[in-house]
Order: sequence, then structure tokens, then C-alpha cells
Amino acid sequence: MEFLADIIKWFFDNFLLVLTILIFSAYVMLASFSAFTLRKYLRKNSYVDYNSIILSPFAPSISLIAPAYNESVSIVENIRALLSLYYNNFEVIMVNDGSTDNTLERCIEAYDLVKVNYYFDYRIACNRIRGVYKSRNRSFYNLTFIDKVNGGKADALNAGLNVSRNRLVVSIDADSIMEPDALQKMVKPFLEETDKKVIGTGGVVRIINSCDIKGGKIRRIHLPENFLARVQVLEYSRAFLMGRIAWARLDGLLLISGALGMFDKETVIKCGGYSTKTVGEDMELVVRMRRYMVEKGKKYIVTYIPDPLCWTEVPSTISVLGRQRNRWTRGTAETLFTHRKIFLNPKYKKFGMFGYTYWFFFEWLTPIFEFFGISFFLLYIIFGSPNWPFFILLFVFVYTFAVSLTIWAVLFEEMTYHKYEKKRDVLKLIGTAFLEPLFFHPLTLIWAVRGNWNFLTGQKSWGKMVRKGFGRKKK
Repeated sequence: MEFLADIIKWFFDNFLLVLTILIFSAYVMLASFSAFTLRKYLRKNSYVDYNSIILSPFAPSISLIAPAYNESVSIVENIRALLSLYYNNFEVIMVNDGSTDNTLERCIEAYDLVKVNYYFDYRIACNRIRGVYKSRNRSFYNLTFIDKVNGGKADALNAGLNVSRNRLVVSIDADSIMEPDALQKMVKPFLEETDKKVIGTGGVVRIINSCDIKGGKIRRIHLPENFLARVQVLEYSRAFLMGRIAWARLDGLLLISGALGMFDKETVIKCGGYSTKTVGEDMELVVRMRRYMVEKGKKYIVTYIPDPLCWTEVPSTISVLGRQRNRWTRGTAETLFTHRKIFLNPKYKKFGMFGYTYWFFFEWLTPIFEFFGISFFLLYIIFGSPNWPFFILLFVFVYTFAVSLTIWAVLFEEMTYHKYEKKRDVLKLIGTAFLEPLFFHPLTLIWAVRGNWNFLTGQKSWGKMVRKGFGRKKK
């Protein structure tokens, strides 16, 4: 028993301390590099006239693909928002993935849709497309509505790829609203002269819960009233402003959010489209595309636009949020294991040596290490005498660092894009930052552990996602 206590003591006093220092060092370096990159981007783009992209004869055509499953609450407003985007050559492809509610009926009524004969090839395997609809109203000439047998989000995106007719494709969640100028900003990297082919670009995603929405457009931005949604504002700020900006610059980006991503269509098709064998199809596609380009000996780049380009509804209940995070964990694990050949492989350069390795240790394994660390500490309390001064010091250090990093993200957001105009909202976010490590982080840890267990046991279910729709509740 004494030997077990000694092992537990060494693990807690040494291994976890070293791991904590490594994680925090990585976060500080990424945050600092992100801040430098974002400031440089803002200075450079202050002179860019994005309207000239619309007038340019070289502006590529774009197909927006939005899968929808039981999205009747917000589907009409979402389509209206997509159709009103400020770009000269694009089509909107809404894919009804076998919805069991009245999603199809609402769209037929709102946009005067009729089934048409529409030629396309099944270049990528997907479930049967039951019909393609177009509007009799010429105002909606660029809207194409697909009704298909249910097959999941990845299968719906593949159906959209088969029907799409343009060079570039944008995948967007049906519960999201894009900024009017989002396409102009996302397409810019594809127009810049470079010896590397741009195969994909992503942008910042913001949270739309509690915002005022009318006609598919955001009239006024509000901080979410729900605590869980408000905490996710902090999460998204850290992830997009302090993570993905840096990794894109370092050529190690593994993920373009499924809520908004623009891709070179031919590259996507040559890679086989979205995988239906994983619940993390967005991350898996980016990794597979990058791997494909390297193994074919082609120069390429995956870019990232640090502007807020898309607003999405996030879960506001513990049950729905837990299912989402469980799925995210399983998707990450599936992608990392499927493409394990990349791990520390110099053939894939910075993508394999740093990007993949970081995700493997710090995004996937860290929650597992943390779970075992807490378990070991509980055993230490049972079988030995904990070093309470050391534990309290470590807890204060971790808590202070976590809160400081989050406040840094909030303040940096306010110094750049300033989306929350009320000082009260900023103060609420800072107050939430103090509560997050105590009340929300333990939940994310539990969800991550469950997700890994479900991954090991082979669970593949998506999990039911309940939408409340856009807009604020009337008081």
C-alpha cells in the first residue's frame, strides 16, 4: 500500500506539474503569435476594397451547401440570409436530409418551389436524391433545394457537391447566418497570386443566441442570456482568436469549422468528399485533403480569415451540449487514428510534426490525463497524506492562468472587432470567465471522457440536436 502511495505521489507531484507547464506554455505561445498575426492582418486589410472582388471578371463562382435535418424553426430565415449575401456569382443549395418535420413543406410554401428535371452525376456516393426543386419566383433563381433520403450531415454535403455547378463550395450549417460580405472575404485568398494552391479557407464563427434577428439578418448583437451559451462565447473566442489564427499561419491547421468553410471543389471530389464513417467530417476532410496534396507532391495552403464571418446557434441545455461535445471528442479521435500515419512524420512537414502532434497531445489526450490526474489525487487522499500546500498552490496557479487567458481573449476581441457594444456585456463575459473553470470545465471533462469511451466502444450515433431558433425571447 505504501508503494502505491509513493507512485501516486510521484505522479501528482511531478508528471501533472510538468504537463500543466507544457500546456500553459503552448497556450501562451499560440496566444502571442495569434495576437501578432491578427494585428498584422487588420493593418493589411484596412486598405483592401472588397467591393472590387465583386466587379472582378476573375471572381470565381461559388456554391453554398447547407444540410438541413428538422430545421423548420429557422430554415426560412436562414435561406433568406444566404440569398442576400453580397456576391455576384453564387448559388445556394439547401439539402433536406430526410427531415421528419415540416422543413420541406415550409420551404416549398415560402419560396414557391417546384420539382424539376435537373441533370447531375453521382460523382461522390450518397443516399438517393428524391428530387431537386427550383423556385418559380425569379427573385430566387439561384436557390436549389434538394430532398434526399436521410444519411447524415456528411452524406447531405456529398449530395450537395454532386448537384453543385461552381468551382468553389462553401459548407455551412443550416442553423447559421453569414455576414453579408463573408463570401468576398473568404474568396480573397483564392484570388491572390501564390505558387501554392489554396484548397480551403475558414473563418471566425460567433454565437447568435439572444441576438435580434429579422428577415434572416442580425439587427442587433446581444450577449447570450443563457449561462451555457455565454460560456461558449468564451470558448469560441479562445479557439478562433487564439488558436486557429496561429495554426493557419504556422501551416498546421487541422480543422475548418463545419459551420463555415470554403473549399476547392475538385480537390474535395478527388479526395472522395466528406466521410460518412466519422462524426467529425469537417476535421477529417481537412486532414485528408492535406494528406492528399502532400502525397501527390502538390504545393498547397489552407488559409484562415480572422474576421467574424458567421453566426451560429449553440446548445443552451446540458443534455444537448453534452451530446455535441461527446460527438466532437469522438470525431477528433476518429480523425487522429484514421490518419495516424501523419504523426511526427517529417514527410508532412509542419502539418505532421507540429499541427497533428499538438492536436494529439493537447486536444485529445489532455482531458484523459486530467481525468486520471484527478482520480490519482482522490486515491492519494484515501491512501496517503496529500501535500495540501502544493495542491492549493497548483490550483490557484491553474485557475489564475485559465481566467487570465480567457480575459485576454475577451479584451483582444473588444480591441479588434468590438461586436459587443455594451460595457455591461463585456463585464458579464469577464465575470463568466471567473465562473467557467469552476462550473463549466468539469462538465467538458466528463463529456470528453465519455466521448473517448464511446469511441473505444465503437459508438457512431450523432446524437439529437434540438434547435430553439433565432431571436430573443419576449419578456
